[in-house]
Amino acid sequence: MIEQHLVILLVKLAVAASLASILTRSGRFQRMLMREERTLGQRVQMALVCAAIFGAGVGTRVLTQLTHDNYQAVDLGLEGSLVMGMLGGYVTGLFAGVLISIPAMLNHELMSMPLFAAAGVMGGLLRDIAPDKEFIWRFTVFPDHALFRLLRKRDLRLPIFSLGCVGVILIAELLRSFIAAHFERHGVRGVFALQQNWTGIGPWMTVAIYATTLFATALPIKVWNSTRNEKKLEQQQMRLNQARLAALSSQINPHFLFNTLNSVAALIRLDPEQARQVVQRLSKILRRLLRQQDNITTLREELSFIDDYLSIEMVRFGEKLRFVKDIDPVTLDLPVPSMLLQPLVENCIRHGLASKVDGGTIRVRSRMSGKRLQILVQDDGVGIPEAKLATLFEHGIGVNNVNERLKVLFGGEYRMWIDSRVGEGTSTGIELPEHPAEPGLGGHPLPSHSDSAAPGYVVR
Repeated sequence: MIEQHLVILLVKLAVAASLASILTRSGRFQRMLMREERTLGQRVQMALVCAAIFGAGVGTRVLTQLTHDNYQAVDLGLEGSLVMGMLGGYVTGLFAGVLISIPAMLNHELMSMPLFAAAGVMGGLLRDIAPDKEFIWRFTVFPDHALFRLLRKRDLRLPIFSLGCVGVILIAELLRSFIAAHFERHGVRGVFALQQNWTGIGPWMTVAIYATTLFATALPIKVWNSTRNEKKLEQQQMRLNQARLAALSSQINPHFLFNTLNSVAALIRLDPEQARQVVQRLSKILRRLLRQQDNITTLREELSFIDDYLSIEMVRFGEKLRFVKDIDPVTLDLPVPSMLLQPLVENCIRHGLASKVDGGTIRVRSRMSGKRLQILVQDDGVGIPEAKLATLFEHGIGVNNVNERLKVLFGGEYRMWIDSRVGEGTSTGIELPEHPAEPGLGGHPLPSHSDSAAPGYVVR
């Protein structure tokens, strides 16, 4: 008989973990867990969701109590009310306790509603006295562990709070046992308790019942805390990526700004009117940069930005600098990272054409390959030596920034490569998925004037 009782207690713990896991599959419930401060409507909504799950367990026990003793283990009404109070406060605990008790009340267990409502309020009291709301998620059910931390740590708040939670949960179970025994002596069903129908149980089985209540209350909180921690890690990674993108953008923009100001400085004495025009165009570009709030824009807007940028550079280079666009119209409205092309075009000018006496041409080409967008930026400048090409992604400011931003935005779903031949020029290719969430589909780079050259450095 004792073995059967122990099985029921173990099943109760398994049910507690299972119900908690079922709730974590709901995205709405996960969002509820992430909030520490909730409106009245959000508290009521949380109570409704959890009451439906824990109340179903009480209802299952009521419907099967005459034929299946093992279904007694699915009744977690008291534990669910405590948990809702601890996580949601007085309103959530009280409302959840009332709703969870309805199947028991229909079974004429008339003290279930007052007991569960009181348990919800007790849980709310724990939440109210917690020095930090995060302590609710971190409390331990092992008193010896709490006492050890109490002795070892200078901050005694969490160990004391953990002991308080254990005490309140045990008091709730004591109330249930007392009410059940009191009403049973008068031949009335006051409230359901496992030990109510167990005869001849010794003190160790009583300890096991109280321990089961303690762990059945703590298990959902620990399961949900694990889900919260996963969501927090995802949010932290997202914030880290956003900060990383902002840092990379802040490296690109000053780099472009300082080079343009150098051009203006050179024109001030030679041609003040042209210097004034360059400043006006620079002002237009800076206004666009300051308005830019998103990391994603369209290829059309990127090309418009390049037109403004090159209008400044052409003042300096004159007819030596030529710009050709070969753009597939279907690609113009596709999303691309903002400030994607400017660093690559700037590299073409600084490293490919600036030292070439007769200047040269920059070509920007785009096309679709399946569901992937391919962009190629080419110049017919001096080219890059092979030794320098191999380390360009590590040491080239513009190229490295573009590559890092693509890595953050697209993960492994993009390709970036550079082909170059000394004396013939350089081409930089980028291949992006039509949408960041789409899997990579492969594809072939756009044809270029250096296709016959040995493959350059490739990033996948």
